[in-house]
Amino acid sequence: MTDNEDPKKRKESKGTSKELFGYPLSIFFIVVNEFCERFSYYGMRAVLVLYFKYFLRWDDDLATSIYHVFVALCYLTPILGAIVADSWLGKFKTIIYLSIVYAIGQVTMAISAIHDITDTDRDGTPDNMTFHVVLSMVGLFLIALGTGGIKPCVAAFGGDQFGDHQEKQRRTFFSVFYLCINGGSLLSTIITPILRAQNCGIYSQQKCYSLAFGVPAALMVVALVVFIVGSGMYYKAEPQGNIMLDVCKCIGFAIKNRYKHRSNQYPKRQHWMDWAEDKYTKLLIAQIKMVLRVLFLYIPLPMFWTLFDQKGSRWTLQATNMDGNFGLLVIQPDQMQTVNPILILTLVPIMDSLIYPLIKKCGLNFTPLKRMTVGMMMAAVAFVCAAVVQTEIDKTLATFPSASQSQLKLLNMGSNPVTVELPGIDPLVLPASQASNEFFTFDTEIISISIGSPPVVKDISLAKGKRKTLLMTSNITDNWMLTNDLISKPQEGNNAIRFINGMNTAVNVSTLAADFGVIESFDYSNYSHIRNGKSIFTIQSGSQSCEYSRDFGFGSSYTFFIPSTLVIGSNCQESLTVAEDIKPNSVHMALQIPQYFFITVGEVMFSVTGLEFSYSQAPSNMKAVLQAGWLFTVAIGNFIVLIVAEVAKLPKQWAEYILFASLLVVVCFIFSIMAYFYTYIDPAAIEAQFSKKVDEDDDDKSKLQKTQLEMVKKDSIKSHEDEDDTGKQTNM
Repeated sequence: MTDNEDPKKRKESKGTSKELFGYPLSIFFIVVNEFCERFSYYGMRAVLVLYFKYFLRWDDDLATSIYHVFVALCYLTPILGAIVADSWLGKFKTIIYLSIVYAIGQVTMAISAIHDITDTDRDGTPDNMTFHVVLSMVGLFLIALGTGGIKPCVAAFGGDQFGDHQEKQRRTFFSVFYLCINGGSLLSTIITPILRAQNCGIYSQQKCYSLAFGVPAALMVVALVVFIVGSGMYYKAEPQGNIMLDVCKCIGFAIKNRYKHRSNQYPKRQHWMDWAEDKYTKLLIAQIKMVLRVLFLYIPLPMFWTLFDQKGSRWTLQATNMDGNFGLLVIQPDQMQTVNPILILTLVPIMDSLIYPLIKKCGLNFTPLKRMTVGMMMAAVAFVCAAVVQTEIDKTLATFPSASQSQLKLLNMGSNPVTVELPGIDPLVLPASQASNEFFTFDTEIISISIGSPPVVKDISLAKGKRKTLLMTSNITDNWMLTNDLISKPQEGNNAIRFINGMNTAVNVSTLAADFGVIESFDYSNYSHIRNGKSIFTIQSGSQSCEYSRDFGFGSSYTFFIPSTLVIGSNCQESLTVAEDIKPNSVHMALQIPQYFFITVGEVMFSVTGLEFSYSQAPSNMKAVLQAGWLFTVAIGNFIVLIVAEVAKLPKQWAEYILFASLLVVVCFIFSIMAYFYTYIDPAAIEAQFSKKVDEDDDDKSKLQKTQLEMVKKDSIKSHEDEDDTGKQTNM
């Protein structure tokens, strides 16, 4: 059988006659292709918002906005892909061409994340950030075009490979197909954050976003190659036209015709779509009416997706301020997204086989629209949980100075305690080799400090919006130093560490992760970033050295003071003074699990049920229209996030979570009212009625034509008889 031969005329499978275990061999290439493509997409998307925040140096709001613009485009382009495939190129060519675009986009993203390309001074930070931004935006646009364009084609193309006698195999194929989607999503969301957390680079070692994007790019190339290898085995149906275009043309004609006949002299029609009867069949108009009834219910739905898709943006950013140490495992912030696919694979069978039957046995009529309403409420509950978690996080965050404030910390480097008086603050006794427990906030740039007895007063010049530490030597008449401290938490869960040398000789401090170099007497080092876990520091003075070890969490900042009384020996664990400038993340990442649970329950009850309801309420040839409408609600939901993130500008993140939850509750109430007045229909029965009417009309027409024909015959016979009579009379 040739590739384009209509398989319905034969009993073999579509495509070639080769089968494996009763399945067309071609579908194995399609399944592998789908797994690799989904791995590529979800792997890239898992680390995307952190790439915006830490590599491109965008703030949380801009990173969130661009992330949701990208997701919205990924759900708009399937409509374009379906039209191109059905009306012009066909599914096979559409998948091939857009997969090439997709792969180019993924490779472009991987290149945009190589910091060494523009890092001319080799300090680990790109010097031409515009280059990386432009390259990444081009890559994301190509990815959105590719992944969205092939989304409606691959599953349908796989279904085309089966013959009419392989209905059981086709059902199994779709089960395996969607298992590959979840499997690819789960594995990639676990693997790519691990790759991102590695250090790589040519001249300087930085977080390896290029590898995190490069592996998905390689998987997309593999997906393309695998799909092309099987090309000789595929059945490739010719484009048959797209039903969405027909629906749009019919609706457009009805609106145009109604506008032309808007005056009162024309009789009103029962439904505005009835104005299309002048050009289109009543059956098509009836089908469109059924679709419009469902699409009307879609109007409130984008708000659910507004909340749901924030698990890849706001919730991931929330996790960056949390403790991911689970004992044997250290979970990266972007790995928490794996909870969603794991719960989906767990909850779908539980809901279908246990929860829904149990509710039915209780005598409750838990209709699909009621399930969707409950699903929306679950999403709102998830965001309330997120708000509660955020309030706990906020309690642990440091209070940094505003643009009009300055902050100061004190460190007594001497061997005797001193009494310090600061403006507006009670006298403070500072022990030897100790630092103050907190930063003091001032509204003026110059403050007077009184130290000792008799007091010595000095004026200290501070800087607005900055944090500083005042290093006071044992001789209070000496010049004092001010250090510049961090004014934000260290990024990516790292710990910012520095050493201050109070000894009379220079020391060298080093560890496996960083080298602090030689620190001169009464001087301090720059900050170095240390990962979580145990670190051992070697302090060397001349030929002598000692070791100091400490366990670090996530996102902290410490100043280690080496006192003048330190005796270099084998161990100096108890001799160093530790000043905690920024507390580590103390709210555990496990607290995010409840919000992931509720959002996943909401997804199962809303998304799965919504598609099932939509398909049951629409004609068989209109399911593509509903799929397009459903994807459109996802895109609109992501645009709503963009609008709120840029317009609301709420000072507290927990307040934004509550705002979204409140909006969804309001929308849920509106949807429940719409659902209450909705009447369930049987599209097949309605179509059958119209088909019956058409058949009856055809029978009536045929009977009328038969009657007319008989009348014509009678008239013809009678006219011949009259002619004969006339002829006889003439002859006579």
